[in-house]
Amino acid sequence: MDTPLVSVLMAAYNAENFIAEAIESVINSNYSNIELIIVDDRSTDRTLEISRKYELDDRRIKVYSNEINLGDYPNRNKAASYATGKYLKYLDNDDFLYEYSLNYMVAAMEQHPEAGLGIGVKITDDYKPYPILISSKETYQNEFLHKSFLGCGPSAAIIRKDCFEQLGGFSGKPFVGDHELWLRISRYFPVIKLQPSLLWYRTHPDQESNRESKLLGNKNVRFHLSLEALNSGKIFFTTAQFNYGIRRIKQNHARMLLKNIILNFKIKEGFKTWKNSGLSFFELAQGLKKYLK
Repeated sequence: MDTPLVSVLMAAYNAENFIAEAIESVINSNYSNIELIIVDDRSTDRTLEISRKYELDDRRIKVYSNEINLGDYPNRNKAASYATGKYLKYLDNDDFLYEYSLNYMVAAMEQHPEAGLGIGVKITDDYKPYPILISSKETYQNEFLHKSFLGCGPSAAIIRKDCFEQLGGFSGKPFVGDHELWLRISRYFPVIKLQPSLLWYRTHPDQESNRESKLLGNKNVRFHLSLEALNSGKIFFTTAQFNYGIRRIKQNHARMLLKNIILNFKIKEGFKTWKNSGLSFFELAQGLKKYLK
């Protein structure tokens, strides 16, 4: 197998408790042709200091420090701007990459050079071995008519750098920026479904994703992203499929709202989120019907 350069990108912020383990998981990889680019986003703890120590010991590590705090997605784009590899491999500063993961990911991408993205599935539920090349049409039909496999964060993905640059990287949409980019890439390029267990996701109370997921207002962001993406990929559906996809998205959102209003007693927040969602009362009531699977 050829060994193209892989740019492992770590957008770092206040991760002094975890970043050393994340860095070591990269440099201990069985795949050695890497550059590890760490971009510190004005951390107020020892994140930058720890990163610099590793930079001194390994010439493959390059550490940068932003002049101002950019925030999550702009900092991911900043990290990509320093990359020189054929592939971009994000790793969050609190996650852990298994030693075999890069070998597997690169081999899959090299086997299917037409793919723009490889993404690890959460659960093994296919009927043939991974990796599996999925066309744009299949990806969109899975996403909106069946079961999405694009719900993983950047740590589970490997991206062809030229595709990333062609599409302008992350748009910066809050809460859904990674999912939005996966949808844009898959609109123009095939996607590779990779096997599960390519990395370890660390969960802890300080995770931004944990805090964001509890805010009902952010559910509207994902809801509108789904509607926009379905419309942008309309060519992949028959009229009946497209209309079914719209109903499915709206009913799923309505069920979430009703669950939080009725069962979780988030009455004020729930009604405010409903008002901002654009759903009619009739569409909200559809959340009580049998779910469209």
